[in-house]
Amino acid sequence: MVRAVPDQPGIRIGAAELMALRVTSNRPEKHRPATRRPGAVPARLPGAGMDLREIRAFSEGDDIRRIDPAATARTGSPHVRSFHEDRDDTVLLIADFRPSMLWGTGEALRSVRAARSLARRGWEAAARGASVAALTVTSSGISALPARTGVPHMSAIAHMLAHEHDRALESNGDFPSLSAALVRAARLAPPGALIWLASNTEAIAPDDEPALRRLSRRRRLTLLFSPDPAEVSPPDEALPIRSGGSRLMARLRPVEIAPLTARLRTLGVTLEVEPDDAG
Repeated sequence: MVRAVPDQPGIRIGAAELMALRVTSNRPEKHRPATRRPGAVPARLPGAGMDLREIRAFSEGDDIRRIDPAATARTGSPHVRSFHEDRDDTVLLIADFRPSMLWGTGEALRSVRAARSLARRGWEAAARGASVAALTVTSSGISALPARTGVPHMSAIAHMLAHEHDRALESNGDFPSLSAALVRAARLAPPGALIWLASNTEAIAPDDEPALRRLSRRRRLTLLFSPDPAEVSPPDEALPIRSGGSRLMARLRPVEIAPLTARLRTLGVTLEVEPDDAG
């Protein structure tokens, strides 16, 4: 069954909005120290290695010295070689678009704010030349794009996030477990990868914790949590709650960050609280 969902900002999110979050800068790249020891000579981190990652279409900003003659001649358009870096820089974006994210009392749904947060981090990663992968989980299932570099690939991720968010809004499906998505994520993110999971802590069931713990091993996993304004400053009066044929009155309690942080720390996960991005 398809639901009628208003087509307005804050409820739906378009690929154009996510692509507009791309940050460009003309500032020269800063040198970073090779070590934290005093007296270390500043140097760049290791760059491209010798192991071929992929051959892809040339995009703005690519090094023309990496153009692959054979692929260029075969396709008739410039193609470049991408190599595995000596220090692999892979970022995985996981968007939880299940029903618990499809609500909000502020300027945007939780899911919309999650998509924006992930897109910002994806564009930042793409700008430094990292490989970016993306995965979404909705009531309809799991969708994924493997890790690749370049602006065109990040644009494809923006379109996927927008498309899957629309599907989530229009679906009346079940509330699937997060575990299957976490198992799939482990295949997309190699050891050393940086993973951003945009979700809410209530959506992580006890049954999901073993998969979350396995995913965090040898990877840097951060949960992006965007509390709704009603969770930060709930109204004083009791509110009506209806579930099926039952109806009762209840008061909301402010979200407590410290217990959430402690719980996630035991799973090897860092909690990052995202402020409301209204305006």
